[in-house]
Amino acid sequence: MDRGRTALSIVLAASLAACGGGGSNSGGSGGGPIGGTPTPTPTPTSSACSLSARQDFVRAVLDEWYLFPDLLNTNVNKNNFNDLQSYIDALVAPARAQAKDRYFTYITSIAEEEAFYESGSSAGFGVRLGYDTSSNRVFVIEGFEGGPGLPQGLDRGVELLAVGTSASSMQSISTLMASGGPQAVINALGASNAGLQRVFRIRETSGAERQITVTKAEFPLDPVSDRYGAKIIDDGGKKVGYLNLRTFIDPADPDLRAAFEDFRVQGVTEVIVDFRYNGGGLVAIAELMGDLMGRAHVGQVFSHTTLRPSKSDRNETDLFGSQAQAIAPTKVAFIGTGGTASASELVTNAFIPYLGTNMALVGTNTYGKPVGQYGFDKAECDDRLRVVAFKTENADHQGEYFTGLAGVVPVTCRASDDIFTQLGDPNEASVAQALAFLRGGAAVCSPISGTDATAMRQDPTARPITSRREVLQPQAPTPAQREVPGLF
Repeated sequence: MDRGRTALSIVLAASLAACGGGGSNSGGSGGGPIGGTPTPTPTPTSSACSLSARQDFVRAVLDEWYLFPDLLNTNVNKNNFNDLQSYIDALVAPARAQAKDRYFTYITSIAEEEAFYESGSSAGFGVRLGYDTSSNRVFVIEGFEGGPGLPQGLDRGVELLAVGTSASSMQSISTLMASGGPQAVINALGASNAGLQRVFRIRETSGAERQITVTKAEFPLDPVSDRYGAKIIDDGGKKVGYLNLRTFIDPADPDLRAAFEDFRVQGVTEVIVDFRYNGGGLVAIAELMGDLMGRAHVGQVFSHTTLRPSKSDRNETDLFGSQAQAIAPTKVAFIGTGGTASASELVTNAFIPYLGTNMALVGTNTYGKPVGQYGFDKAECDDRLRVVAFKTENADHQGEYFTGLAGVVPVTCRASDDIFTQLGDPNEASVAQALAFLRGGAAVCSPISGTDATAMRQDPTARPITSRREVLQPQAPTPAQREVPGLF
């Protein structure tokens, strides 16, 4: 999660900006280029941007700012590494072994990250993909408006059967998965470069199969879908607000205000917040979302932000603020999955002290990321080092959910992710369970277990699939993919 958008000057000529990585469990060398490699200004010199100089920059920042200073491997020899991310991974390995830094500290591109946080800019097909972990099948689990894939029919529930650079070169997804696992499919989809074209054979939700050609393009990611992102569900005459937030980026501000203004005007007091694929983002947007649901708690604690002891002068306590569009919900159902992380977990955790058993986590267990990063820039190299530098806690100082929120939310309701029913539909499995909780409370819920993190709907008809699915995530995700898991 990101502490904000403003860069502050610090030592080492780095800029400090609070930013948050999502729930990616992938390692690698950080994000690849979006639409091409950015050109740093000024052009880097060989000495300033040599691997050795970049390693020294990383080591100095970690020594000063890393949240877990006792969990840094200070005996690592930089000369044993030929790439920067591998060196970072070695330095933070002790924290990773304790599941406190699961690839949350990484190197990325300043230009790429700024493009995503400011406008949601990304290059790709405009879809989110998930794969069945045992039957080697890949599905579209979300289609994004404005992307090139949706007009070609790539929307929720569509299965990818084959992919290639041309109709004559297509390889079946099952063959790719069997030979090289999810990464083989990712490789076949190609780099995140505008203009790159792929041919697909797909199976639509009707069962019909057809061939399509899609060309990757730059597109802005809408954080709240115009199709289903914010709506009022009529549940037997009761108005329930439904909000699906894809990611915490700057453009979410007006979308969230508009959604909650509609809820306020229509007298909504019960809300479903769908974070099922939300990998995180800016803390500033998380704080706004808290305010918009916190009309009854203005002036009370939303969250505590705590740094290492040597940086305690930067600790903060954020209070619920007053917003004209805010509501005071009496019941909230948060939908989550293993792809729910960081800022989305922060918002959910913040309401536990105030709602107690009048809130529930619906779906499966979340990723478990109660820590956030600051960004340190070596601008001449287009390097941004994201460093785990703070932890977040709610008003009761609860912030130990490294294994997911299911262990701390008072009420949990197990539900599957029905990818053959559109998001926001009251008949979709997780939405239906959320509505049931709002009607009947904990009594209608089966608790979430730690092994439920990627449960998926069992299709009893012609497309049997296993009960486990995960988002398709590269070993080296782009900045956009870190916050929007499964984005291609």
